[in-house]
Amino acid sequence: MRMLMGAALLGAALCMGPAMAQPADRPLRIVAGFAPGGTSDIVARVVAEGVAQSLGQRPVVENRTGANGFIAAEAVVRGPSDGSTVLQCPMGSMTISPEIPGMHIPIDVSQDLVPVANVARSSYAVVTGARSPYRTLEELLAAARARPGALSYGSAGIGTAQHLSGERLKGMASVDLVHVPYRGAAPAALDLIAGRIDILITNLGDVIRQVQGGELRLLALADEAGWPDFPDAPRLPRIVPGFEVIGWFGICGPRGMPEEAVARWADAIRASLGGAELRKRLLDNGLAPAFEDPQAFAQTIVRDRRMWGETIRAARIRAD
Repeated sequence: MRMLMGAALLGAALCMGPAMAQPADRPLRIVAGFAPGGTSDIVARVVAEGVAQSLGQRPVVENRTGANGFIAAEAVVRGPSDGSTVLQCPMGSMTISPEIPGMHIPIDVSQDLVPVANVARSSYAVVTGARSPYRTLEELLAAARARPGALSYGSAGIGTAQHLSGERLKGMASVDLVHVPYRGAAPAALDLIAGRIDILITNLGDVIRQVQGGELRLLALADEAGWPDFPDAPRLPRIVPGFEVIGWFGICGPRGMPEEAVARWADAIRASLGGAELRKRLLDNGLAPAFEDPQAFAQTIVRDRRMWGETIRAARIRAD
């Protein structure tokens, strides 16, 4: 099944119908499935600004929130497939939600969406409150092992990357942590600051302002690449071998999007990410440019979907 899924994604990226030019009579749109001001929205607006010159017009960013991003995804899939409308497709929607048993999804992401380009990556951060007694992740893990079930981790909700990251940490570090789901990363961070939960594993962009402002303490970064603003931050893969989480935010199109339109969007995104101003905007929001062409992006989707699927099955997570 995984091989078939991978073949479908790669096939979609390579064989997308007859080449045709982007229609001149339709405005360009990037549809984002999450609220204005969030990371998904920020990426969509950075892309819209960056590709304007190459595409001859600035795409309009349209926010269609709800259903974990799938109201937006369904709108793109049901809309024109001529290259005028694309979707800001984040990691969670593309690789986690489709793997959760009982999750109702109105589209088949591996068949109905075409990978266009990966845009940005986000290092995941393990953070605790500034007043927490734990100065290092090793201290926190030792306390969790000494008192099973006494410490907690927050998430943006059941089945989110934050939830699954916590479950991976539990399994790979052999600790028993209590999961506390919230309606988004922001309220989880507020409770973390207040000391109501012990840790949060989330996109660095979700908490970078609180870390810089001293409200939260950065215990570790969940990928080896690290982050320029925190060069001395411990790397989670060195503390818990094999544990690495890298979030990403890409652009996808609807099934049937012409190959020429895919290439035009991908080339415009690649060129835009070379600009110093746009790179700074991403970095300021806890994101790093991470361009991948359609073929490479398709492979990333398949790889991460396999990884998260294994985590979901091991933790016996269901949507119902």
